[in-house]
Amino acid sequence: MSNSSSLSEYAQTLKRNYGSLKSSSKLLPTKPDELTNSLDAAKRISKENLIKPFEGLAKVLPDGRVTAYPDPGTRGHPWTIGWGATGPNIQPGTVWTMQQCEDALDHHVEYFMRGLLRLSPKLATASSRRIAAVTSWAYNCGLGNYRISTFKKRIDAGDWNGAADQCLKWNKSAGRVLPGLTRRRAAEAALMR
Repeated sequence: MSNSSSLSEYAQTLKRNYGSLKSSSKLLPTKPDELTNSLDAAKRISKENLIKPFEGLAKVLPDGRVTAYPDPGTRGHPWTIGWGATGPNIQPGTVWTMQQCEDALDHHVEYFMRGLLRLSPKLATASSRRIAAVTSWAYNCGLGNYRISTFKKRIDAGDWNGAADQCLKWNKSAGRVLPGLTRRRAAEAALMR
């Protein structure tokens, strides 16, 4: 199958999954290398087309700096800053520059991608879009959850439709279904099929 026909099929999958959702067109890889296996392309797709749009950059101050905010699922911990960065040093009142937000995102995407490839070595042979989708999932759900999940088992077996189905199940925080997580999982699943 040619890259252009794969791209066309992928666009149709996005339209089926999203209908008129305006941000869905941003998820479509536009370069042929994004349909093949390139870890750099996977990082770019994951960051620009999944993590940034779904994590959002909340709490931008008038001077362009960014302040921490409570997790939307728990309405408290973990406190978050930038595009979903969490950690012990991120508390109420933490303020970062935009460069700190970008640097943290780059660091975390690299961390999660390396962790995924360590836990699922066969993932390295997947297409960039699939690696990007799994990286986005792990960025949001964590490597510990990935390690013990049926989602990982499907990926390790090369069952991408089964992996996409499992991905869709991870749309809850503190036991509540969140519309934003449901949309994110749908976008990730679309890239896996």
